[in-house]
Amino acid sequence: MSGADNFHVAIIMDGNGRWARLRGLPRSAGHVQGAKTVRRIVEASARAGIGTLTLYAFSSDNWGRPGQEVDSLLHLLQCYLAGETRHCVRNGVRINVIGRRDRLPSSLLRSIEHSEALTAHCIRMQLRIAVDYSAKHSILEAARRASCNQLSEQTFQKLLAEVDHSVPESGAVDLL
Repeated sequence: MSGADNFHVAIIMDGNGRWARLRGLPRSAGHVQGAKTVRRIVEASARAGIGTLTLYAFSSDNWGRPGQEVDSLLHLLQCYLAGETRHCVRNGVRINVIGRRDRLPSSLLRSIEHSEALTAHCIRMQLRIAVDYSAKHSILEAARRASCNQLSEQTFQKLLAEVDHSVPESGAVDLL
C-alpha cells in the first residue's frame, strides 16, 4: 500500500446528544442521526481511498450512562451492523470491531461475528468500530503481557500498536 490507501482516519463519535438537544429532540434521536451519518462517512472515505477508518463508537466510560441509554446505544450498533453489512460487502469494506467483548450482550456479539465473517474478504477499506474501548485497559493488558526485564524494542512497539488498537495492516492513526 502507498499513499491514501494506507492512510488511517479515526473519528470520535461524540456530540449526538447535544445535536439532538439543540433541536429539541431526545438524545436517542441524535444517536440515530449519528448512525445514519456513518454510512455517508464510510462511503466518502472509501471513495477517497482511505485505507482504514476507525469509529470510536462506544467507550468503556459509556457504561456509566443510564441503563436505558446504554441498551439503546448497543441496540443501535446491532441494527447498524444488520443494516449495513451487505452494503459494506458491495463496497469492499471490511468490518472489524475492536475493544472488549466480554461485557457485550450475546446478541450483539453474534452480530459482530457475523458482520466480520461476511466482510472478511473485503479489501477496499477497513472499517474498525471501537466498542467498549479504553486506553487505560489496553495499556494495562499490554503491561500484563510484557516482562519488564525482557522488553525488547520490537516487543515494545508491538505493545504500543496494541494499545493504539492498531493491527499491522492499519497502522497508527494519521488523522483524528
